[in-house]
Amino acid sequence: MATPRRPIKLSLPSHESTIGKFLTQSGTFKDGDLLVNKDGLRIVSQSEGGEAPPIEPLDSQLSLDDLDVIKVIGKGSSGNVQLVRHKFTGQFFALKVIQLTIEDSIRSQIAQELKINLSTQCQYVVVFYQCFYVNGAISIVLEYMDGGSLADFLKTVKTIPEDYLAAICKQVLRGLIHLHHEKRIIHRDLKPSNILINHRGEVKISDFGVSAIISSSSGQRGTFTGTFNYMAPERISGKRHGSMSDIWSFGLVILECATGNFPFPPRESFYELLEDVVEQPPPSAPSEHFSPEFCSFISSCIQKDANNRKSAQALLDHPFLSMYDDLHVDLASYFTTAGSPLATFNSRQL
Repeated sequence: MATPRRPIKLSLPSHESTIGKFLTQSGTFKDGDLLVNKDGLRIVSQSEGGEAPPIEPLDSQLSLDDLDVIKVIGKGSSGNVQLVRHKFTGQFFALKVIQLTIEDSIRSQIAQELKINLSTQCQYVVVFYQCFYVNGAISIVLEYMDGGSLADFLKTVKTIPEDYLAAICKQVLRGLIHLHHEKRIIHRDLKPSNILINHRGEVKISDFGVSAIISSSSGQRGTFTGTFNYMAPERISGKRHGSMSDIWSFGLVILECATGNFPFPPRESFYELLEDVVEQPPPSAPSEHFSPEFCSFISSCIQKDANNRKSAQALLDHPFLSMYDDLHVDLASYFTTAGSPLATFNSRQL
């Protein structure tokens, strides 16, 4: 009787090992420039590490459909700001969504913001990535600054010491130099809530909704927009103004950060504030609490006559900004530890 043959075993790679080489750690199927995950399919150029390269400003491949909303981080009368994450790269962005069922003046401000964002790419200004128009709303994709604004930070720390203020001033002034001298733009609404910070110690200017491009040879503007409290005398009284109006606002912001209080006393009406700004002596830093250099720096900004204020470029050379250089101030550590925990996210938290 013939001996039965044993079945031949074929050695095949396991299903897991075969498919595993095509899967990224995040569960995305990847083969060459093809990426497929639960959110759909995308063809991307490959970065050095083999993953989807990060989205760059004005990236034509960026789509609203690629953004997952994490939460709302800000609300206003005409829209909101959402924290969103890109499905393929994992990058976080701030998505400003503005409904266009609003008055014409607000629409004009939005258009102005978009024009300025398109022309302004600087490391001291919040990065503009892309914008979209869908279902009657403008959606603007911006750099996400996880520390919030100086206004948010002040709610926790109350005041900011001189050495850290000097480091903050350097970055804000470089942003203003870019706007004023390279782009000929007046911000016109500089205030603590429009200066943003992050865990890397970066400080950036944001929100160009009421900014003005200086097109005239005199470098002056005559329109009246912005937040009243931080307006320079020439602006709040409705006169023509130039980039030096931003310097007044900047000086008030830094003085407020130092003292913990808005430099002018609380007023019930616009007209009382107008009288304070135009008629009363300008605010100053109390000499008994601050260094002579800081007091001089604030005085160089908050002068009632715009011609007596120093430009952003001149202020960058002021002795106050160099007097703490030997301390090697670490803004990243300060922003991370001095106040509330920053709103940072990673995949384990989502």
